[in-house]
Amino acid sequence: MRARGSTPTLLPLAVVALLAAGFLALPNLRVPNTPTPHATLLVLGAAQYAGRPSPAFQRRLDHALNLYRHGGVRTIVVTGGRRQGDPYTEGGVGTAYLARHGVPQATLIAETRSRTTIENLTGARVVLRPGTPVTLVTDEAHAPRALALARALGMDADVSASPLAVGTSRSYLLREKLALLGYALIGIRL
Repeated sequence: MRARGSTPTLLPLAVVALLAAGFLALPNLRVPNTPTPHATLLVLGAAQYAGRPSPAFQRRLDHALNLYRHGGVRTIVVTGGRRQGDPYTEGGVGTAYLARHGVPQATLIAETRSRTTIENLTGARVVLRPGTPVTLVTDEAHAPRALALARALGMDADVSASPLAVGTSRSYLLREKLALLGYALIGIRL
C-alpha cells in the first residue's frame, strides 16, 4: 500500500520520457543561416583521413570557401585535433585544404588540440581576440547544438550550415538530437 499523500515516483519519469520521445520524433531541427557572415568564420572540425578531409569535413570547408569568395571574410579558424598516433590534425588538414584552394595563409588559423565541439569552441576562443563575433560553419544537423554551446560560452555567434549529404546516417541525426536534449535537460557543462 502507498502512504497517503505520497505521489508516484514514476510519474515524473514518464513525463520526461514522453517529452523526450516527442522531441526525438520531431523533424530535424534547423537554425537559420545568417544572410551575411561575420568577418571571422569558425569551421568546426570533422574527421580527416590520412591528411585528407572526410566528405563531411570537406563539405564544411567548401562552404567556408564559398563564404570567403563572396567577400567580407577576413579570418577563417579551422578547429580539430588528432587521434592518438595520427600525424595529422583536423585543423591542419582543413587550413591546408583551404590554402590549396586559394585562401591566403594569413587569413587562416588552425586550432589543433580539440577533439569535441566544446573543445573546438574553447580552443578557438583562445586564438581570437575576446568578443570577436564569429560565424560557425558546420552541417545542418550539428548547427543547433554548436550554436547553443557557443552562446553558452558567451560567444557572439551565428551560423552558416553546409547542407547534409544525401543519405546522412540516422544514427548521426539521432545523436545530435540526443545531445541537444541532454544539454537542455542537464545544462551545458563546461
